Amino acid sequence: MHPRLVLSIGNFLSAIYFFLVIYIVAPYLALLMPASKTGLVVSLGALATLILFPFVPQMVRTIGAKRLALILAALQAVFLSVLALSPSVLFAVLCVVVVMALAPILSYQLDLLLEAVTDEEGTTGRVRTLFITAGSVALLLAPLIIGWVLDGTEAYGRVFLFAALSLTPFIALFLFERLPTGEVPHVSKIATTLACIWANPDLRAAALGNGVLQFFFHLAPLYIPLYLHTVLGFPWSDLGWVFAVMLLPFVFLEYPAGIIADKWLGDKEMLIAGFVITGIAFGALALVTASTSLVVIAAILFVSRIGAALVEAMVEGHFFRSVTERDASTITVYRMMRPVGALIAPLFASLLLITGNYLLFFMVSGALIVALGIIVTIPLRDVR
Repeated sequence: MHPRLVLSIGNFLSAIYFFLVIYIVAPYLALLMPASKTGLVVSLGALATLILFPFVPQMVRTIGAKRLALILAALQAVFLSVLALSPSVLFAVLCVVVVMALAPILSYQLDLLLEAVTDEEGTTGRVRTLFITAGSVALLLAPLIIGWVLDGTEAYGRVFLFAALSLTPFIALFLFERLPTGEVPHVSKIATTLACIWANPDLRAAALGNGVLQFFFHLAPLYIPLYLHTVLGFPWSDLGWVFAVMLLPFVFLEYPAGIIADKWLGDKEMLIAGFVITGIAFGALALVTASTSLVVIAAILFVSRIGAALVEAMVEGHFFRSVTERDASTITVYRMMRPVGALIAPLFASLLLITGNYLLFFMVSGALIVALGIIVTIPLRDVR
């Protein structure tokens, strides 16, 4: 099997478990603690990731990206299995923190392996978006699986068990398929790497753009289900198909967007459009009430993901045109935007939701996404 195909399948399999967890983690934790505090657990996991991430390039150099990916996948399966057994509140929180902390590090190993098999920078947009699309298929399937597994209940342990089992084929694939390791990654100090990225307008714009995107990615899957299910009372049997429709742009839009960016339009214009669409649609959720039609809700969510899919395709393609697998520290900093987003977004949401005002939360969040997205994109230079 071609290494790119192996990695795309691997991305699909590893994404399944994460998306199953991220969509239910806030409603699950809301059964154990006040809903406004659930995001703080995710923030704690992100803080653990940020503490670990500076050591990851050296671990890759010592162990290898493939072997480290296998170890991380096995650990995730163990902690998800524990969550399926309905542990005590304290132990459940600990397991959620570990799962949230290790997920970005596993994703980072796939980044390094994909860079090792991407030979021509002119095809980066297509290669990266095919890889992303494989994960997006998992993203689309996850809410449908959740609706099916829960079957009108709140037995979230079933979802955790399904997530643990979904890692089995990933582990088998990486055990039996050979993958090029590429050159030994160059490891430099994080502070030095940050300075280099900041000095390069393109890398800086792509990294900060990814930071804004990750801010959205850790607001949306945590607080949209929490609002629609826990606050407004929509059942998972309805939310399953609504979320599946919402996520279609990630499957069908990102790969064509990567080709268009490689050949014709460029990244900057599409990136700005993506941020504007995402922010406005996310803000429009402030208008949703318990009497709002599910079709209207699905339409708002669908439009928000059109914008997010454009942003993801553009920042991924632009950043990875500029680096190779040897730039392990640079890729580490870029991927650290994910735990940074996971740290900041729940803290920001918890602050706004102290009063329980979801209208204010969605409107302020949407405006912030638009403003920050435009600001960080302006320095970016199109390279075609």
